[in-house]
Amino acid sequence: MEIRIYYEDTDCGGVVYHSNYLKYMERSRTELLRSIGLDLAHYHTKGLLWAITEVNIKYRYPARYNDLLWVESKITEVSSYRVEFKTEIFNQNGVLCAHGNVKMVGFYSETGKVARFPDEILSILEENCIRGIK
Repeated sequence: MEIRIYYEDTDCGGVVYHSNYLKYMERSRTELLRSIGLDLAHYHTKGLLWAITEVNIKYRYPARYNDLLWVESKITEVSSYRVEFKTEIFNQNGVLCAHGNVKMVGFYSETGKVARFPDEILSILEENCIRGIK
């Protein structure tokens, strides 16, 4: 997905503030899931929520005010209760600005306990997993 950098995304030097990369990564993950048929809001109504358990980001090159970023997420690992995503963020010149991994689990809103993904979710995640990419 493309994301334009606005002044609100930057620090006083016009460089994207580090925590905003997390927002871009989340938007990309959400759009990826939506594109493969998983609308998280649908599962929220059934009491299945998603939580991030681990985040790792490496910053490589500064994104700046008015840049047009390309943010791409891929599913890289799936188990019955956890999914891992890899995200890369490039600027309009194709320069890698940041990349990272996020691990997420499902949990039941009623109990707060980790949930095994329903077969319908697990099947979609496994079908779209690109194994071996770290």
